[in-house]
Amino acid sequence: MKVLKVSSTTKPSSIAGAIAGIIREEGKVQIQTIGAAALNQSIKGIAIARGYIAPTGQEIVCIPFFNDIEVNGETRTAIVLTVETRAMT
Repeated sequence: MKVLKVSSTTKPSSIAGAIAGIIREEGKVQIQTIGAAALNQSIKGIAIARGYIAPTGQEIVCIPFFNDIEVNGETRTAIVLTVETRAMT
């Protein structure tokens, strides 16, 4: 599964395009964030991607979890969002 690393400066529209493209190809994607601002940009991107995916009869579902990762020699806690689709009900 592909992992998108999102920072506080990543544009939500770029995230949305990447999410939609990967979901169309592979069915799901993971988004890795560190910090509140990066998570905020990710959620905006997911909301935009929902508009891209909805015409296909699918809706986006997010499953969040914590993951400890190493950044520049120190351990940081990331929030990872698994984004996948399900049929609209």
